[in-house]
Amino acid sequence: MKKLSLLLTFFFFTVVSFAQKDSIVTKKDRKKDVLLQTSMGDMTIRLSDSTPLHRDNFLKLVKVKFYDSLLFHRVIKDFMIQGGDPNSKYAKAGEQLGMGGTSYKVPAEFRPTLFHKKGVIAAARDNNPEKASSGSQFYIAQGKVYTDAELDALETGRIGKKIPALYREAYKTVGGIPHLDQGYTVYGEVVKGMEVIDKIAAVETSRDRPLTEVRIIKAKLVKRKKH
Repeated sequence: MKKLSLLLTFFFFTVVSFAQKDSIVTKKDRKKDVLLQTSMGDMTIRLSDSTPLHRDNFLKLVKVKFYDSLLFHRVIKDFMIQGGDPNSKYAKAGEQLGMGGTSYKVPAEFRPTLFHKKGVIAAARDNNPEKASSGSQFYIAQGKVYTDAELDALETGRIGKKIPALYREAYKTVGGIPHLDQGYTVYGEVVKGMEVIDKIAAVETSRDRPLTEVRIIKAKLVKRKKH
């Protein structure tokens, strides 16, 4: 009996030790990309070193397998695809999602070099005055391609300020979501698998939830390659 007790104690501390190790983000981790294997294809995400809080938080969640089996629970064509709600893992068909997450928020990290061009990953958030991010929910921008006239109209209307030339060029070519800039933290971008964004965004939905489940099968760190 004493031997069994010792074995169980050893097993417990081994599990805890591995769990703690997995939740620690190392310098090597920060040089890797994140591969999202989804039921509609794979996307490789490169996180930004200029948003270290969001970068490390996302890496930590990937390492502890937080995102494995979660759904893209909110999909809006020509806008974005959203995931990261832990309640989506075992959600029933038609169940409203989007309220789940971690017990903490991540402080906003707005950077002038990071904006909502197509393919960026950004943090979802509730309507808090500090614009702090959800600890786990994210979205990947699809958006649309804009004309100069449409961007001019946004400047004088919904946005109310000049759109920088760098942003404007991207919005006229690859597209994006200009009215979200500097309101939600962008912290990386898809460097491979852009076509998967379009595939997911095109699925049929009801109240923005896909009628056919789009699931993150696995999220894992992979060696960074040139794309």
